[in-house]
Amino acid sequence: MSSSGGVARRGRPGPWPPAPPPQPQAQPLSWAKRTGFQSRVSGESVAIASASNSGQVSLPRPAEAPSSDLESGPQARPNSALPPPPAAATVGNAEQKPQPPPPPARTRRRDSDGGRPNGQPAPAPLPQLLEEEDDAPERPAHVKYELRDSPGVFPIAVYGFQHYISMLGSIILIPLVMVPAMGGSPDDMAAVVSTVLLVSGMTTLLHTFCGTRLPLVQGPSFVYLAPALAIINSPEFFGLNNNNFKHIMKHLQGAIIIGGAFQVLLGYTGLMSLFLRLINPVVVSPTVAAVGLSFFSYGFSKVGSCIEMGILQLLMVVLFALYLRKIKLFGYRVFLIYAVPLALGITWAVAFVLTATGVYSYKGCDANIPHSNNVSAYCRKHVLRMRSCRVDTSHALRSSPWLRFPYPLQWGTPIFSWKMGLVMCFVSIIASVDSVGSYHASSLFVATRPPTAGVVSRGIGVEGVSTILAGVWGTGVGSATITENVHTIAVTKMGSRRAVGFGAIVLILLSFVGKVGAFIASIPDVLVAALLCFMWAMLCALGLSNLRYSAKGSSRNSIVPYIVASHGPIHTGSSGVNYILNTLLSLNMVIAFLVALVLDNTVPGGRQERGLYVWSDAEAARRESAVMKDYELPFKIGQAFKWVKCIGL
Repeated sequence: MSSSGGVARRGRPGPWPPAPPPQPQAQPLSWAKRTGFQSRVSGESVAIASASNSGQVSLPRPAEAPSSDLESGPQARPNSALPPPPAAATVGNAEQKPQPPPPPARTRRRDSDGGRPNGQPAPAPLPQLLEEEDDAPERPAHVKYELRDSPGVFPIAVYGFQHYISMLGSIILIPLVMVPAMGGSPDDMAAVVSTVLLVSGMTTLLHTFCGTRLPLVQGPSFVYLAPALAIINSPEFFGLNNNNFKHIMKHLQGAIIIGGAFQVLLGYTGLMSLFLRLINPVVVSPTVAAVGLSFFSYGFSKVGSCIEMGILQLLMVVLFALYLRKIKLFGYRVFLIYAVPLALGITWAVAFVLTATGVYSYKGCDANIPHSNNVSAYCRKHVLRMRSCRVDTSHALRSSPWLRFPYPLQWGTPIFSWKMGLVMCFVSIIASVDSVGSYHASSLFVATRPPTAGVVSRGIGVEGVSTILAGVWGTGVGSATITENVHTIAVTKMGSRRAVGFGAIVLILLSFVGKVGAFIASIPDVLVAALLCFMWAMLCALGLSNLRYSAKGSSRNSIVPYIVASHGPIHTGSSGVNYILNTLLSLNMVIAFLVALVLDNTVPGGRQERGLYVWSDAEAARRESAVMKDYELPFKIGQAFKWVKCIGL
């Protein structure tokens, strides 16, 4: 309205409540929530607490004071704190338009709910577990103990023991395959098993303290088994008469040390951080699956040498792992957690009874006499069955000492061959790809966020150091993160690194007891083969499970897992080049890795379709105390290496 007598015009009051001051631009979302799309990208998917899920499930939390959040930006002031409107604002109400509704209050996104940008509707409530986690609302629904939890001395001992027992097959079976192929005796096998226990314990502690710090057991990897067997069957080893085992082992040691040194450079120079841009679930999945699929011809042919024991072993594992998996004893799913050791123990006991009752005894035949030295055609027919089915063919338990100390270079000075070393260098890349998938999947179970690219590089560097230690001590294969870690964490619900560290100490102590390695070395061959068939099937399934992160219905991804290895001699002017190319191209996992890597990074596809791994941003992670506590090096070691991006966060 107009005013008279020179009275100044009063400004029209604005809408009430007044709009809040403009907020600073939020930090880039490290959890890949840049759109409102409910995607299937790994690290974003919401899960329902099963072993195959990758996202973290948010549970209702009690009311708490607002705290700074890494991804949602500064906190908004609640509207209830606004002062009442001044009296002058009521002048001219007749001409004032209706007040607009107050703007919605900015809500704080919880750490584990995979939040959305402001202004977008929240997702539907997530299903919850009604088990042990009800009394701990701030804990993810699919683990009982998280990464930094300390459940107490007795629970740590129990859970640490069961964690390693559930992974027994992955730790001990590789030496039982390699040593006979190298011409080793039962005593040699017992010594290698003790060495594997020692190195596995040492490298697990090393990774827990200086690697990614995730609760991941390190040990002999099936990724290294195929190239090791290819080296064992090299033409230069044909015709050896004496000390076959030690001579071949020294060549393997040299190749493993070279491969480990290359992996150290890959991790600690930061190259792995760059390589992560090319590694996605569609690459990891066929690579890991090819590792498992490549050994079935070996396993099932061995099972056929004593078909009744092999089939019984497989049926027992399937019965415990699938049909009895939900049965609890003393509050634990005993049959699911201990499926492998229970099946092995029962089948071994049955074989012992049949051996003692003379079922596998054939008149005038001795299982310890080689097949070629048997004069009787009757004995030549049954000696293989006797050797596979009987439990008394190994004398390692009787001849092994009670105390044994595996020491470095126990087989002699390593022999370095450039062609074998280059083969192991390439295989170490594949082992790193396998470990990357385990890092990401396990972090979503037990940690606040996935690790940063620098933490992943640090873990790969430590795995390179572990492989060098495996070569120096002489385990026959390199060391890497055992793929079954993710399955074990999902089953046991144990994510505490203290429990894993306790189990590693127990492994080191057991390695000094010679009878332990000899007892493991005396497992009948057919039982080992049957367990390997199960382990390789699980390895293949774990590899293919990575495809859950990508759009499985996409025709872009359907061709990648079905890779056939290329076989055929390559002839060039160099015998070393011929050896490297023929060896690498005869490995299924190498062909699967190369084809998947090229196709995934050249065929057009969106982020959701490819299922890209999502890693935490280093700068954002430093501002979140929970992530720092999960991944920072102990005793403030990381502060001295802040200038090295691949050491700290």
